[in-house]
Amino acid sequence: MVDNIEFEKAKTYITVEVVEYVPNAVVIKTILKKTTGNVSVMSFDSGEGLTEKTTPLDTFVQIIDGKAEIVINGISNQLTTGDSIVIPAHAANFVKPNGRFKMIQTVIKSGYE
Repeated sequence: MVDNIEFEKAKTYITVEVVEYVPNAVVIKTILKKTTGNVSVMSFDSGEGLTEKTTPLDTFVQIIDGKAEIVINGISNQLTTGDSIVIPAHAANFVKPNGRFKMIQTVIKSGYE
């Protein structure tokens, strides 16, 4: 479930509250979407994750509720609320849940032309 409507600018948000948990689903809400990158907040129900992928861009991930396993090039990283990690460009990676969790994902495209 993806909501690609940008958030209103110059307004305060409690990021962990802008996306709800939905049973058996991953929910993605776009905070900012530009040609130079995007910021999204995601919620994952128990048992839901992201399949392995490789992207040509660096990706910053921060866990804002719960805990998850981020696997980068076969190396497991256990993250809990407040933890963050940069997934390097061209690195095989996937997200495995450890119960329900929410995260912010930031992708910056400039500098890769």
